[in-house]
Amino acid sequence: MGNFVTAMKASELAEGSMSAVDLEGKHILVAKIGGEVSAVSGTCTHEETDLGLGFVMEDRIVCPLHLSQFDLKTGQVMNPPATAPLQRFNVKIEGDTIFVEV
Repeated sequence: MGNFVTAMKASELAEGSMSAVDLEGKHILVAKIGGEVSAVSGTCTHEETDLGLGFVMEDRIVCPLHLSQFDLKTGQVMNPPATAPLQRFNVKIEGDTIFVEV
């Protein structure tokens, strides 16, 4: 079990958006989809591209390199060429602060 570390202020994360953060050596995407905040690895499992450079489409992050899509809530691959899911991280919110377990 990891430690919860401060990722960002909840007020800085708009509905339907994501933000890339680096926490304790891990590149992580924090997203707010359907009112729920989630966190997944920010590196594409196909070619190790920075997903923070990608774009949000509905509830998915689209990789800027080969257009693989991943569910921002679960990390599951939604289309190739990626085949492995993104790592998912536990999230908690206290007041206006989002914490991610790393």
